[in-house]
Amino acid sequence: MQLIINGEERELESLSTVAELLTLFKLEQKILVVELNRDIVERNEYNTTPLHEGDKLEIVHFVGGG
Repeated sequence: MQLIINGEERELESLSTVAELLTLFKLEQKILVVELNRDIVERNEYNTTPLHEGDKLEIVHFVGGG
């Protein structure tokens, strides 16, 4: 499956949901915002939001520091 993630084309194994993508990148426990095709995906919808060939995602995660 080809997806565009943070502006970069990525060829990934077949994924069915946003939650699976976040698990693949080990981001499932991070505080983040996911935008799918210019729409924000609510955290409680990650497991039910499907991914399709050519989808565009922006994933922004927050880091602490000083």
